[in-house]
Amino acid sequence: MGHLDGRTALVTGSVQGIGLSVAKALAAAGARIAVHGLATAKQADEAIAAVSSAGAPEARFFDADMRDVAAIDAMMDNLEEWGPVDVLVNNAGIQKTASLAEATPDTWDAIIAVNLSAAFHTMRRALPGMAERGFGRVVNIASVHGLVASKDKAPYVASKFGLVGMSKVAALEYAASGSRASGGVTVNCICPGWTETVLIEPQIDARAAQFGGDRDKGIASLLSEKQPSLRTSDPAEIGELAAWLCHRTAHNITGTAIPIDGGWTAQ
Repeated sequence: MGHLDGRTALVTGSVQGIGLSVAKALAAAGARIAVHGLATAKQADEAIAAVSSAGAPEARFFDADMRDVAAIDAMMDNLEEWGPVDVLVNNAGIQKTASLAEATPDTWDAIIAVNLSAAFHTMRRALPGMAERGFGRVVNIASVHGLVASKDKAPYVASKFGLVGMSKVAALEYAASGSRASGGVTVNCICPGWTETVLIEPQIDARAAQFGGDRDKGIASLLSEKQPSLRTSDPAEIGELAAWLCHRTAHNITGTAIPIDGGWTAQ
């Protein structure tokens, strides 16, 4: 039996990349999966098929726009009818690199809305029910940029620092909910460094251009600047950590921000 048998998990931004890998890992642990994203019908069907193949006893697709509070509330209402949310993974995120002077108000508003405010709105809806049932897991996919800064990423860094801080507040507010036997309610962040997803492709392309379009050299350049291991992470590795944090025996691991960054933040 999987440690999430009988549980329902919502993973935002789970039609690809880290989100899909997290959803598959939770599915393998036995959870019913609420797949979420802004996707075509084909992309949604493929994501549902992937989590079902990974072991989800049931999967359903939700397409709420995470910039829209009313849409988030409607999604959470629908989820409560489908099955109370036991595991919430806030993964949906966007990024655009630009200097502080060049970043537009629209860029700021969009990144803060999706990366930070959306997580607040899902958490405020899900956490009270988790506390009532004595078990709940919130895993927020932050970033190494929730722990350290980089140039040309002011909105993104602000959103991720905010996500880490908000998660610590929620962890404190719900720390005494439930028990060791029930599993309690925990709130944690995972902070990936360079990970093989479409989110970093624009940065890879920009670096590759410096080497005549050589993508491998572009990746090597990014890694050498920040990530001492000189290795990217596979999204599946983030998924495995998320699933482990959802185990009942992780009841006393809360309020953390765990880097998967090849030593980036150890420097």
